[in-house]
Amino acid sequence: MDSLCIFCGSSFGDSPAYRQEAARFGTALAQRGIDLVYGGSDAGLMGITARAVLEQHGRVTGIITRELYERTRDLEVSELIIVDSMHERKASMYARSDAFAALPGGIGTLEELLESFTWNQLGIHQKPVGVFNIQGFFTPLLSLLDHLTEHQFLPAVQREQLLCSDDPNALLDMLGSRKES
Repeated sequence: MDSLCIFCGSSFGDSPAYRQEAARFGTALAQRGIDLVYGGSDAGLMGITARAVLEQHGRVTGIITRELYERTRDLEVSELIIVDSMHERKASMYARSDAFAALPGGIGTLEELLESFTWNQLGIHQKPVGVFNIQGFFTPLLSLLDHLTEHQFLPAVQREQLLCSDDPNALLDMLGSRKES
């Protein structure tokens, strides 16, 4: 795995652990030589993760829409790509990444995570998808996916494809062991 795309909050959330663990995740990426691909903002957990990669001399590619770029502070990343639409942004993020991981965030984080997971199910890609379950943040979502599986709306084999750990290195190990076929 050479590159990983993160989906996470443009805010910090209500727990200092989210900030600490986002930085820990970025540090783990850089120490493994994994390039970070992300939404391009300096805000919230996105900015913390990107800064942690940069502080360890890792590579960061930010992909952001022109509209969002004009509203946010600039973070000096290795490469910044400014696109016209959210669709173009996500397509570029997906094309440049070998795997995907979500950290805590809001509705945008969920939308991106579930889209990448859906694309995996549809065969659009076979890249690994995981969640960094800081303080059980994603446990309600995982329970919902189990509920969908129990009621036969999500195949069990697909449910098993969403990887989860509360340890960044363990999650990166899992994602790295499930390379795209």
